[in-house]
Amino acid sequence: MNIIEMLDQDRIICNPDTSSKKRVIELLSKTLSDEYPDLTAAQLFDSFNTREKLGSTALGDGVAIPHGRCANINDASIALMKLSKGIDYDAPDSEPVDLLVGLAVPEQATEEHLEILATLAEMLSDKKLVTRLRRANSSQSMLSSIKKWSEEEVENHNESEE
Repeated sequence: MNIIEMLDQDRIICNPDTSSKKRVIELLSKTLSDEYPDLTAAQLFDSFNTREKLGSTALGDGVAIPHGRCANINDASIALMKLSKGIDYDAPDSEPVDLLVGLAVPEQATEEHLEILATLAEMLSDKKLVTRLRRANSSQSMLSSIKKWSEEEVENHNESEE
């Protein structure tokens, strides 16, 4: 699963002026819905909130992956957000969240949805990458960090197959 293919610099938000879980989800919804002509930010926001009601998508260590399924899209897409100050996100470790990856997937893409979530969880458990993302001051430097991680993962995967 190549995460970099689902991420574009236009969907990376670095240090937005927001201080609540609701506002963060609204901003991720707006950013992702701009990719889909038949999807509104409100529809995606509702999808994210429906998932959050089942339990927080925060992983701990300041990271969350809000995600939702939508009937009006054909391909998965992600958005990345880094906050200058962490927010309360009902995380299992009670720590504030400052790094989020929003994920929108087609409604019928159950297997793909799980694969993407697993890859994102693996990516965001890489402490070196998370540190680089937190230190980044621009969407370009955040994208470069993700690209580097993705290339290293492909390289490691290829080496393990040999």
